[in-house]
Amino acid sequence: MLFNSFDYALFLPLVLAIYWGLTSKSLKAQNLMLLGASYMFYGAWDPRFLLLLGFSTYLDYFTGLRIHKAKSQNTRRKWLYASVIINLGFLGTFKYYNFFASSMGELLAHMGLPCEPSLLEVALPVGISFYTFHGLSYVFDIYRGRSEPRTNFVNYALFVSFFPLLVAGPIERATHLLPQLERPRRFDAQMAVDGLRQILWGLFKKIVIADNCAVHANAIFDQHDKFSGVTLLLGAFFFAIQIYGDFSGYSDIALGSARLMGIELLKNFAYPYFSRDIGEFWRRWHISLSSWFRDYLYVPLGGSRSGRWSSLRNTFIIFIVSGFWHGANWTFIAWGALNAIYFTPLLLRGRNRRHLDTVAEGRSLPTWRELTQMSGTFFLTLIAWVFFRAASLEHAFAYLGSMLRGLVTPGSYRPAAGYALSGNVPLLFAMIGLLVLVEWSGRVQDHALAGLGTRWRGPFRWGLYYLIMALLLTMAGQEQQFIYFQF
Repeated sequence: MLFNSFDYALFLPLVLAIYWGLTSKSLKAQNLMLLGASYMFYGAWDPRFLLLLGFSTYLDYFTGLRIHKAKSQNTRRKWLYASVIINLGFLGTFKYYNFFASSMGELLAHMGLPCEPSLLEVALPVGISFYTFHGLSYVFDIYRGRSEPRTNFVNYALFVSFFPLLVAGPIERATHLLPQLERPRRFDAQMAVDGLRQILWGLFKKIVIADNCAVHANAIFDQHDKFSGVTLLLGAFFFAIQIYGDFSGYSDIALGSARLMGIELLKNFAYPYFSRDIGEFWRRWHISLSSWFRDYLYVPLGGSRSGRWSSLRNTFIIFIVSGFWHGANWTFIAWGALNAIYFTPLLLRGRNRRHLDTVAEGRSLPTWRELTQMSGTFFLTLIAWVFFRAASLEHAFAYLGSMLRGLVTPGSYRPAAGYALSGNVPLLFAMIGLLVLVEWSGRVQDHALAGLGTRWRGPFRWGLYYLIMALLLTMAGQEQQFIYFQF
């Protein structure tokens, strides 16, 4: 069930009607109903996936109890290892087995030892990376004494499977979400209205921006050998905007949907394309994943406590692992490694913690220095996105090679100009301009529409909302699955 589908437009109001109507006087009934709705939501893709979700949920629930009750540190450690090995075993089997088997077969073939490995013909369970990390963070926090295990299985199962975040995050922490699920919730009209605004803007980013950018990004990437350098640059730009609109749009809809139920989820995006360096970008992009790797991988590896070179090693590890988390392809590993290379000069110069504030805070426009910094950071990110989007490393290098050679070749601008003026591209650029304008104006808010228009007179405020809804109806193309569902 997609957030941008007619099914979800029926599903969410029905859930809210039952949630705030029939079950509003009982916290137990509310949570049980939300758990059932979450399993129904997830089962809409493939009911067989529910067995894996249920097993993963019970595994970490049971493991958390055993770790807490263990009398010795050695026993606690054994239960922790059991949870990690089983969780990562399932994740590795479904997501990475074919990658490793194929890679080993190719390596043996290069060594003159032909091999045809047996591959698994199974579908990747939707959102397995996300709910696996939910459970692991719960177990890690109990092991470290940061959290108490829950004895109420329904509450814990809802933490893992809460439908707004189930298939593409944000990756929640038990210390943040579980306390909200354990206390009574009362309807808050202001919170609900804010949630609706966030859903509306998330749909705009997904349907109007991401889905339309996808058409052109796909056309250019799939036939990159037919286009000029500037057209290839345009294709990379469209994908950069697509993945932002797609994933941040999903996150906005997820957070907005949760707010309609009186629940606050972790913020996952903080206007990353307004970042002034790569360090700031990674503090603002997919925040819940970046912080997860920081807390559960970077810090246990030693973080920055053992000197700058150890910190550099650990940084490369988390970037590469983060890339591999996204998918079983060398392109994702290259994408992670390239971002680590980008980050290295900042780390070596001790400047990776600059720009903790919001760009141009208190001002309407950035300075030329800030504009240059944002443009440079966006261009580096755009280059890295080519690896993320490409089908293979050969595809990525061929694309970048043609793009860079074309950019310095006389006459390469004419075909790109022709492409940029074709179809709905001019209108799409106007919509991207609207996106940038609204996001810039709301960059100090939790989401772009949180403050925009709230002090306007009713007709003007509702005019903005109706304009966005009209754009959703008139610019909706073919329904596209969210990019991060594959992870």
